[in-house]
Amino acid sequence: MNDVGELKQYIIAHARAQSIPPGRLRELLGSIDNDDGDAPGSWVRAWVTEGDLLYGQGRLYDACRYYMLARFPYPDGDARQEAQRRCVEVFDRFRQDDTGIQRLDVPVGDGLVRCYASGLSRDRRPPLLILMGGIVSIKEQWAYSLLDLERTGVAAVVAELPGIGENTLPYTPDGWRMLSAIIDAVGDRADPAHTYAITPSFAGHMALRCATEDSRIKGVVSAGAPINRFFTDTAWQRRLPRVTVETLAHLVGTTPVQLTEHLPAWALTAGRLTGLTIPVHYMAARRDEIIPRDDLRFLRHHVRNLHLVENDDVHGSPAHHVDARIWTARSIMRMRGAYTPQRAALSAVWFGRRAWRRLAGRTSAPDLPLRDAGPPPLRTPES
Repeated sequence: MNDVGELKQYIIAHARAQSIPPGRLRELLGSIDNDDGDAPGSWVRAWVTEGDLLYGQGRLYDACRYYMLARFPYPDGDARQEAQRRCVEVFDRFRQDDTGIQRLDVPVGDGLVRCYASGLSRDRRPPLLILMGGIVSIKEQWAYSLLDLERTGVAAVVAELPGIGENTLPYTPDGWRMLSAIIDAVGDRADPAHTYAITPSFAGHMALRCATEDSRIKGVVSAGAPINRFFTDTAWQRRLPRVTVETLAHLVGTTPVQLTEHLPAWALTAGRLTGLTIPVHYMAARRDEIIPRDDLRFLRHHVRNLHLVENDDVHGSPAHHVDARIWTARSIMRMRGAYTPQRAALSAVWFGRRAWRRLAGRTSAPDLPLRDAGPPPLRTPES
């Protein structure tokens, strides 16, 4: 069983990203006292019960958000597996209700990468945007963003890391090849030569690795991604949260004790990173307990076109999730060279919030609706 305290700590960033009401989040977390499958007071029971209630009210995507949090950090038994199954099934019903979101299945070797997509067009062949989360994120967490992204004129694909959700590929150092396979699969309905990636955490590591081989990727936006020292520094690895170690061990197919023997094969080398010429926008947390500071130094020393932003926060920057949405949208616009009124508005809001933080000496700004800038292209129903 997982450490319930750690689950409560690390779910906050994901819950905020999914716009779970703060009051309801506190109530649900307060009702959880164990992680014993579907037992009373358990992690899965609390989230699934809430999801079932919303599903009964016809609020399909709202139900999905609670089901996806129920399977956190990964399906380790029947209860979490059922929560993930419900999430995928209910989202599929939601997307078929005239959303324009379509399924995209990409065979890769003996595996299958199941994705969601929007904006694909054989006539326009728009730029391609790939979105993917980390080792505890399923594609349904991102898929609502496709509703906005289609209106921005890009083709977008939401995927999962190998071994996550419906992605049947094994998690190996060569897993980055799946990104090239996705680009190939939509090459007749998007412009593969102009591909961009929004890939936080371990997905950012994969996107950077792919970009060192695949020149079609023209920019990577990431946050809290492991780079080199995370994979090679055994002293740091001994300090990692239990939930991180156990999730990685599960994906790699080893035990937590033996995990350190496998990790060095994933490290991005100086030689690979110095060959990158594309813009890399990276958001870091100064008090990150998962990504070592040495990884930021490694990026600074070896990535020539690095745009680094640091927050006074912990991993995932939960106190900065609105800032992160603004920064992400603005970063993609900068990479594409799109000088638009929306980019100007986002820049004004971004610099205004950063200035407010410096002057107030606070670690978090009020998370107010971004009416002046218009809705950012990465959102959930209430954002």
